[in-house]
Amino acid sequence: MNTSQRAGCYGPFGGRFVAETLVPALDELSRAFDSIVRGAPFQSEWRALLATYVGRPTPLFEARNLARAIDPGGTTLGRLWLKREDLCHTGAHKINNALGQVLLAKKMGKTRIIAETGAGQHGVATATACALFGLPCEVYMGSEDVRRQAPNVGRMKLLGAQVRPVESGSRTLKDAMNEAMRDWVTNVATTYYCIGSAAGPHPYPELVATLQAIIGEEARAQILAAQGVLPDAVVACVGGGSNAIGLFRGFMKDDSVALYGVEAAGDGVATGRHAATLGAGRVGVLHGAKSYVLCDDGGQIQEAHSISAGLDYPGVGPEHSWLRETGRATYLSATDDDALAAVALVARTEGILPALETAHAFARVGDVARAVGAKRDGPASVVLGLSGRGDKDLATLLARLGVETAS
Repeated sequence: MNTSQRAGCYGPFGGRFVAETLVPALDELSRAFDSIVRGAPFQSEWRALLATYVGRPTPLFEARNLARAIDPGGTTLGRLWLKREDLCHTGAHKINNALGQVLLAKKMGKTRIIAETGAGQHGVATATACALFGLPCEVYMGSEDVRRQAPNVGRMKLLGAQVRPVESGSRTLKDAMNEAMRDWVTNVATTYYCIGSAAGPHPYPELVATLQAIIGEEARAQILAAQGVLPDAVVACVGGGSNAIGLFRGFMKDDSVALYGVEAAGDGVATGRHAATLGAGRVGVLHGAKSYVLCDDGGQIQEAHSISAGLDYPGVGPEHSWLRETGRATYLSATDDDALAAVALVARTEGILPALETAHAFARVGDVARAVGAKRDGPASVVLGLSGRGDKDLATLLARLGVETAS
C-alpha cells in the first residue's frame, strides 16, 4: 500500500539510490510489475500454485494453551490466534514471494536467478521455485549464516542451487545482499535478482509486499469467520519486514486493529549488539532505499547482531519506517534470551517449534495484550504471524537451551 503520491515512496522513505547501471533494469521490473503481476492471468497462475504447490490457505490456529501460559487469569490476553506460515511448503512465508518473483522472471525472459539469504529460508524458497520453473539459481549467504544454518544450505544444494558464501563484513545478511547487488550490476541483462524482503530499491518493497499480502488477506477472512469480529492487534517479527508487512496489509485500513512489529534486541539494545533498527536506528540509505538503519554519527552502517539469522540486518523495509513515523504501527524488541525462552514455551504448550525469528514475536505477545487490553478495558484478541518453523535452528536451540540428545 504505497502511502505517497511519488512512485516507490512511503512518505519520505523508499525511492531508488542505486548505480545508473541498474536504473534500466529497475524500470523494466516496474513495468513488468504493473503489466504482469497485477494482471489477471498472472494472479490466476500464481494463486493456483499457492493452492496446489505451497498449500495455501495456511490455517489460523487458536493457541489456547499458550494464551493460558502467558496470561493464566485471562485478564489481558483473551484469544491468541496463530497464522501458520510455518506450514507452507519449504517451512516459511518466503515461498509466497519467491514463487511469484521467479514466475515473473520467467515471463520477463530472464535466464538466471540470484538471491540473498540470511536464515536460509528465502534461499531455499528461491531454489525451490527455480527447480519448479527450470531456472539456474545462485544464492549469496554470509559465511557466518552458512555455519549456523547448515540444514538450509544442504537443502539449497539438493535443490540444485549454488550457494556463494560471503566472507566480507560481518558475514551475514547485509553482506550477502551487498554481493548479490554487485552480481546484478555485472549481469543485469540476463539475471533476475529475487530479493527476499520488502526492502531494496523501488519497485522491490511494493512488489514483495504485494506478493506477501496473501498472508493478511487470508488472516482477515479467517479471523472474521472464527470469531465474528476483527482482532484487537496483530503482531509479527521484523527484520527486513516481509512477513510483517504481509500480515499488516490485511488490517492496515482497520483503525481498530493495532499493528505491532518485534525486532531483535540481541544482547540488549543498551549493549550496542542488536538489530533493533526502528527502535534504536536513524534515517539513512541502505541497499538502494531510504529507511531507518543502524549507523554511526558519520552515517556508516553498523553491524547488527541477533541469534536469529533472519533478523540480523541493520536496516528495515521503507514501509515499516513510514508506519513507525506515522504511528500506525508500534515496534517493540526482544533479546536473544527472550526468544529462546519463547521457543521453549511455545514448543511445550502447543507442540509447535517456531523459528527463532518468529520467537521474537511470541516473546512480546503478553506485552501487546496488556497494552491493547488496557485501552479497551478487557482481554484482547491477538493474531500472531507464525512466519516459519524452527527445524533450521535446531543446533542453536539444543546448544543454547542445554538440551541433551544422548540417551
